[in-house]
Amino acid sequence: MTNNPHIHSQNCGCKNEKGEPLFITAPSASTIKAIEYSEKNIAKEYEELKKLVKIPSVSLQGFDPHDVKLSAEATAECLQTAGLENVEILQLSNDVHPYVYAEWLHKPDTPTLLLYAHHDVQPPGREEKWNSNPFIPTERNGRLFGRGTADDKAGIIAHTAAISAYLKTMGELPVNVKVIIEGEEEIGSNNLGQFVRLHKEKLKADSIIVTDCANVDSGIPSITTALRGLVAVDIEVSALDHPVHSGLWGGILPDPVFALTQILSSLMDEKGNIKVKGILDELKLLTEFEKENFAKLKMENIARGATGLLNGLPFTAKESDFAEKLWRYPSLSINAIQSGSKKLVSNIIQDSAWARVSIRIVPNMNPEDILLKLTKHIENVCPPGFRLKVTPESASNWWAIANPNEDVYQIAARSLEKAYKHTTQFIGCGASIPFVQPLTEAFGGIPAILVGVEDPYTNAHSENESLLLSDFQKSIQGQIYMLADLAKYKRA
Repeated sequence: MTNNPHIHSQNCGCKNEKGEPLFITAPSASTIKAIEYSEKNIAKEYEELKKLVKIPSVSLQGFDPHDVKLSAEATAECLQTAGLENVEILQLSNDVHPYVYAEWLHKPDTPTLLLYAHHDVQPPGREEKWNSNPFIPTERNGRLFGRGTADDKAGIIAHTAAISAYLKTMGELPVNVKVIIEGEEEIGSNNLGQFVRLHKEKLKADSIIVTDCANVDSGIPSITTALRGLVAVDIEVSALDHPVHSGLWGGILPDPVFALTQILSSLMDEKGNIKVKGILDELKLLTEFEKENFAKLKMENIARGATGLLNGLPFTAKESDFAEKLWRYPSLSINAIQSGSKKLVSNIIQDSAWARVSIRIVPNMNPEDILLKLTKHIENVCPPGFRLKVTPESASNWWAIANPNEDVYQIAARSLEKAYKHTTQFIGCGASIPFVQPLTEAFGGIPAILVGVEDPYTNAHSENESLLLSDFQKSIQGQIYMLADLAKYKRA
């Protein structure tokens, strides 16, 4: 899940929100043993990750759901091997992809952490663009290539490896943990609300660690403080009941492909500004402090290198606006468009045309309201007479923490610094993780610590997705330190 992470200028000190020094001790003997264990066994963790990556657990409709079930079973085996207890595969119904749950609850005087990741993955995309088979994990130049290597099967292993390091050396964890691994994150977590209501007691915790985000750059630990939400629709425009010969009928028939392009071109201008009426009415304005700090960021080189933007093609925003555009401003994308087949193209007039359109939403936009406005706009601009079908695909909310100086985030930041030997950055993220907002709200606004293993060169959701193995090892050690340090955290 994650896209577009970049540096936030706000580096935090070692004081709590009251200005008092945080009580963070040197690593205990048990934590040192866990770190040493993880270093000696890192090759084993790589192999565990490769086993998961080999399973093509694409949750999107049209792919084999049995593969997602196989992925859930393999994930459950990982949790059991790590030493977790009460491992369960949880499924709302046969047509809903499964979650995997496990726990270790033997420290009544310490907090309970809920550890989250997801085992479903994006489709491989254009397989001819991969330099190796997307479901045969392949090491090259210190990176592991394959679909799900970073997003988010590495997140699963980061949790299990940290837990295993304690349980295999000390026989216990420094804190209580519950682990939930989702199976439908990549398709918008549409059944999440029902799942949380059904299993609320099982999931109850004092804070959440979500390992499904990115670091601002290779070797720099990062905590994500805000996520955009996601609203998506499928648009289908039809004119005929079957394709017809363009030589026989071209010149008198309306073209559904052209009608679809008219709809799509009405959605935004050449600078990427959304033209849907009323969509910007509820934006949360930046503070003067945010404006000043965002304007200082130098991000163009990272963005051009990570995305492969063609030389000579400009960005749609100036560099001083990058942070606001990526974190605090909505964006619209045409994710896919189809009419006929490129491989089987012939001289015909198509019967219909289809596209997936999505909008990344930000505070204080309401996903259902944006879905309604987007749908109405499409209906209003569709040329008359065509048959139009607009199908909602996602409407997940944005999320943001109120105060990154809260003790729990500062403790987590110091934990990561021990592993990475680098100051932790607090960043925004332009992507969505639907799980975060409803779960934090379900338990009274518990804090969620968003970390990850990706870097700007991971290519999540694109071809040649990869994981930087040196950062993966550091992320495991960061989790080991967090489990110990957050045992001291007491929520107000």
